[in-house]
Amino acid sequence: MLAAFAARLNNDDPLSALEVGDVEAPAAPEGWVTVDVKAAALNHHDIWSLRGVGLGEDKLPMILGCDAAGIGPDGSEVIVHSVIGDGSKTGGDETLDPKRSLLSEVYPGTLAEQVSVPAANLIPKPADMSWEEAASLPTAWLTAYRMLFTKAQVQPGQTILVQGAGGGVATAAIALAKAADVQVWATSRSEAKRAKAEELGAEQTFEPGARLPGRVDAVIETVGDATFGHSLKSVRPGGRVVVCGSTSGGVTSLELQRLFFLQLEVLGSTMGTKEEFAAMLAFMATHRVKPPIDSTFPLANGRPAFAKLYDGDVFGKIVLTN
Repeated sequence: MLAAFAARLNNDDPLSALEVGDVEAPAAPEGWVTVDVKAAALNHHDIWSLRGVGLGEDKLPMILGCDAAGIGPDGSEVIVHSVIGDGSKTGGDETLDPKRSLLSEVYPGTLAEQVSVPAANLIPKPADMSWEEAASLPTAWLTAYRMLFTKAQVQPGQTILVQGAGGGVATAAIALAKAADVQVWATSRSEAKRAKAEELGAEQTFEPGARLPGRVDAVIETVGDATFGHSLKSVRPGGRVVVCGSTSGGVTSLELQRLFFLQLEVLGSTMGTKEEFAAMLAFMATHRVKPPIDSTFPLANGRPAFAKLYDGDVFGKIVLTN
């Protein structure tokens, strides 16, 4: 079958490690099922995998991709929940399983004509969502939903700052927060992306590091080192900074006096549970929220899709289709 996969690892030139070609179709172990993929979205996780972050040489070649929507074994339309973990040991939260992984880390991913997953990881696709929209949700949108409502616990009327408008999680956070009657401020280096963020629902947008009109209740931090100091300075006393990414660097300084004197909370967040996924779909249906799609490519043209993501000229999700 056709797939986009990591044939090798290259930290300096990750795209050189990408191959698009024929591979063996996945085998479904006991308790797993095979999904015919209709659409699969790209994530920065795929670029990190090509660099060798979270993916070892012993796992190569590895089909990339965490997100997919397609046809289940019974003919139903489904979305794939890409967290592979056992929530029975962690109070029902599979993301806290020490052995948990995402598709494309231990098990073959979604950027293929077929993907095998545990049967319990299939979620019914809303009938009014396109394949491309549905495939955009499992990583970026589920991560944003958990950051906003589980970790930051935002409420209507509050104000949040979203760092790095344009990225998948940041885009999702703006749309979801706006639907929840939360005031959104957002940052981006790109004037065009700031304008798109305002179209999506951000009330005001700023260049990174800019002085804000006031302190916010929470910050959605996806960028990492380049914006983390600004995030700490932007949040009100007792507020929360929720971190899910580090695209600009994973090592940063922490101003401890500000942290304890203002009693700030810095919270890490990764993906979400199947229950949160279902709650997010219900929320999106109630508020008529649809994920914006940056662009679509046939799976066979996966290389230019990866190049577009790598170059960073993206607002919304890039989706590969079969």
